Amino acid sequence: MSGPGPNIAGLMQGIGREARAAARVLALASTEQKNRALREAAAALRAQRLEILAANERDMREAAAQKTSDALLDRLRLNDGRVDAMARGLDDIERIADPIGRVLAQWSRPNGMVIQRVCVPLGVIGIIYESRPNVTADAGALCLKSSNAVILRGGSESSASSAAIHAALSLGLEAAGLPRTCIQLVPTADRAAVGHMLAEMRDSIDVIVPRGGKSLIARVRQEARVPVIGHLEGVCHVYVDRGADLAMAKRIVLNAKMRRTGVCGSAETLLVDRGCAAMHLAPLIKALLDAGCEVRGDDASAFVDARVKPATEQDWHAEYLDAIIAVRVVEDVDAAIAHIARYGSQHTECIVTDDPAAAQRFLSRVDSAIVLHNASTQFADGAEFGMGAEIGISTDKFHARGPVGVEQLTSYKYLIRGSGQIRD
Repeated sequence: MSGPGPNIAGLMQGIGREARAAARVLALASTEQKNRALREAAAALRAQRLEILAANERDMREAAAQKTSDALLDRLRLNDGRVDAMARGLDDIERIADPIGRVLAQWSRPNGMVIQRVCVPLGVIGIIYESRPNVTADAGALCLKSSNAVILRGGSESSASSAAIHAALSLGLEAAGLPRTCIQLVPTADRAAVGHMLAEMRDSIDVIVPRGGKSLIARVRQEARVPVIGHLEGVCHVYVDRGADLAMAKRIVLNAKMRRTGVCGSAETLLVDRGCAAMHLAPLIKALLDAGCEVRGDDASAFVDARVKPATEQDWHAEYLDAIIAVRVVEDVDAAIAHIARYGSQHTECIVTDDPAAAQRFLSRVDSAIVLHNASTQFADGAEFGMGAEIGISTDKFHARGPVGVEQLTSYKYLIRGSGQIRD
């Protein structure tokens, strides 16, 4: 495969150099300076609402003309409420305690040396994302608060929306006396820019965070020459235990699947304990079908409602990101845990039960980034965790796991203070 042309290579290397220089400035920026940038950016988002919505309308028209799926159109769409949510996200991030410089641990050695472990920024973060223009605001703000410079490469389908949002972030940086290059948006839809970020910018980028579909994540993991924080799929499960209250189970299942079907925390598989299937299975399936959800089920599920389509082996692996759910009856909580271990993606799982022992068994034995008891999987969101916002949900087990917020965009270093000690 040939590399990017000289224009793309030169563009990206220039962006990288500016990001590295901006990161050095940000590392020394005060909390108040960063907070002012966030306040001014939030104000700019609110003030430029009409321009942002007009830009999004252009993106929506082009995406519709390309026969984009309803799920992806929902990710792309902005409205007054979503612009307000972006601005509130910046407000929330401003209120988060600044992690940079915080002493994480301190101890003394017998020779009198004092050792501190201190929180520091990662440096320069590259973020590659598709569809969701709100990632521009969330990612830019989170990186700013954690003193990281960021290079944002949004999808071509959201280019006008992302540019309008980025303009508001730039105004915030300028008002706070920080370089606009602290938050840069790659100004080209050329896919070669992504390849260059992944393979040719090790001197400029310290970590890559991908946020998008399976093909994007797979490409990033295959081609990246720098560390990656991300997840491949969100194959999320809701398990209704024999100790579940039916009314609660119905509310949770409907919300977990149907609130927003295109988000990575949307439930894709419903597991029902055989011990309550006689009472719970038919009402749960009926509620889903009546809400407009296609149900693909095992033999027990198909038996209770003729509208259920037969599930195949592939359905247990599927991340639909659509109004489709797979349903299976399992023997008990251990069988549910085994199913999740085999088919899940270590993203988000839920147990619905009033049995504390079953709940604790599920919470302790399911190996996923987020495990819930009696709450919808749609709470897999950094804002709902009190993080202000998130860049994404990590299913990795090193450095960051679960919602990636301000704290997860930091590292640490050791500071050692002595009084002339030398080693024997």
